[in-house]
Amino acid sequence: MLEPPPGIEAQIDALLPQTQCTRCGYSGCRPYAAAIAGGEAPINQCPPGGAATIHALAHLLGREFLALNPTHGVEAPARVAYIDETRCIGCARCLPPCPVDAIVGAAKLLHTVLDERCTGCELCIAPCPVDCIEMRPRPAPIVNRPDVNRARYAAHGNRLLQRVQQRTRALDAKKAAASQGAAVNAGRS
Repeated sequence: MLEPPPGIEAQIDALLPQTQCTRCGYSGCRPYAAAIAGGEAPINQCPPGGAATIHALAHLLGREFLALNPTHGVEAPARVAYIDETRCIGCARCLPPCPVDAIVGAAKLLHTVLDERCTGCELCIAPCPVDCIEMRPRPAPIVNRPDVNRARYAAHGNRLLQRVQQRTRALDAKKAAASQGAAVNAGRS
């Protein structure tokens, strides 16, 4: 396999819609871009990007255009998630899977989707235990902004990483305190 030219992964990533939907079979747009750059994935696995993205990728990479692989979905008009607030129970299960933090709310409170942030990835639908989330057409004045989506996705990932690091530090502190308490108790015996 030939080594991809330097910077090609970033160029491929820049052409992807940054919905972070995982329909391509990868955990986000950047991993899919890396797989394309490395020759591990074809250019036709992105339903949100559709034919326009496939044409752009084919042009960039000097490859032949391939029709969208139906295994990964079909090209469709842009949609956003909608939460029926009368049915929402505030379980907060829709919050973690949203890759761009487009859903606001807290446990035991109503949740809502910020249309201008939603990428239409549909990742919030499956975890909802009461099926109160549906996809609706994207409101006309709102346009997909890949650059903004990429920044929100990075912020979401950083926030999750910080949360894990905070939990690890708290657990380490509890373990240290427990070990110290055990040592003190052993010294008294």
